[in-house]
Amino acid sequence: MTYLVQEQLKPHGLKGISDDQIEEHWALYKGYVGNTNGLLAELAQAGAGTRHWAELKRRAGFEWNGMVLHEYYFGNLAAGVQMNRRGALAERLAHGWRTVEAWQEDFVKTGMIRGIGWAILYHDPLTDSLFNWWVSEHEVNHPAGLNPILVLDVFEHAYMVDHGAGGRSQYITAFMDNVSWGAVQQRFADSRARKAVSRFAAAA
Repeated sequence: MTYLVQEQLKPHGLKGISDDQIEEHWALYKGYVGNTNGLLAELAQAGAGTRHWAELKRRAGFEWNGMVLHEYYFGNLAAGVQMNRRGALAERLAHGWRTVEAWQEDFVKTGMIRGIGWAILYHDPLTDSLFNWWVSEHEVNHPAGLNPILVLDVFEHAYMVDHGAGGRSQYITAFMDNVSWGAVQQRFADSRARKAVSRFAAAA
């Protein structure tokens, strides 16, 4: 299996996130796709149980999640969008946090946690619960069995071009202004229906 760069996910014309910033970030995503393919090819040739094989196994989560999380991230961004405060997702957010605004404040603060990684809104399809979760780097602290609904990259490479090393807060504000709620709501609906949550669907 060879994984391909998902060109249909690349956003343009975002508010507060320049096309130059997207180009820099997109190049890193392409690197993760290439590294994932290379690592899987090496694993297929490596002798099971060898030190080289074990090291490849250790690296696999970093490269794989670096690829996949970027696909979710780019796929939940679009120009000219507005938050939908009605519908099943908004109702569930309000159920968990009392108001959609309270959920958003919690999500933004999750993204401001010190460190490099991701803020992710996860859905548990077994309990219909939603969680704002911090993931370190790409592979540390993922909640097993939950589906990613909204994915925010807070590595410095996501905002350095536009906002500098200290500009995470401004970047997160811009991110929230560009969330494709249509894409996020579709992920939520798929997770509720126990379907695979597609990371290849372009933002609507």
